[in-house]
Amino acid sequence: METTERRRNLKESLIDAAEQEISAHGLSGVRARVLADRIGCAVGAIYNVVADLDELILLVNSRTLSVLERALLAAGRSDPAANGDPAIERLCRLALAYLDFATARRPRWRAVFDHRLPAGKSVPAWYLDDQMRLFGYVEGPVGELLPGLSRSRRALLARSLFSAVHGLVTLGLEEKLQALAPGALREQVTFVVSALGRGLRQSSG
Repeated sequence: METTERRRNLKESLIDAAEQEISAHGLSGVRARVLADRIGCAVGAIYNVVADLDELILLVNSRTLSVLERALLAAGRSDPAANGDPAIERLCRLALAYLDFATARRPRWRAVFDHRLPAGKSVPAWYLDDQMRLFGYVEGPVGELLPGLSRSRRALLARSLFSAVHGLVTLGLEEKLQALAPGALREQVTFVVSALGRGLRQSSG
């Protein structure tokens, strides 16, 4: 097996192992010795395929964002059973898909937001692209609700709507405050997103 292929296989095994550790233990599970033991390599070999553990976490988080993207893609498809405003209905489906994703994959979901790079280290462009692509799913219905909005304003509003939903989901799932029953949380997310959507629709008139 050529060196390039060995390195590629080692990198994939390392990402798999880190993903499993995050799923089981959160970010605290990503430790070089633990990962090396799991995949059967020397600790030093890890740094032949990734610069550091921060890069490894970003690679796992990128996978997590890909899973979320598939969920948003499915939720964003038209629903023939919907009888309300199509754009608002789509925003609600996207928000509930996000809630379901966070609920089912909570450690991986939290890792996306809890991970912080060291001071002075920038988030790589490829990871920013992964993040920005997800906002595009929200921009679609926002553009339908506010067709005259500029692209930059539409993108900003999509991020604001995401932030609102993320806040609801985070507080609803956060046991340190007051966790909501799943049905109640879904109801609140739907209510708030519907209200925001109606407000946007009215402001375009």
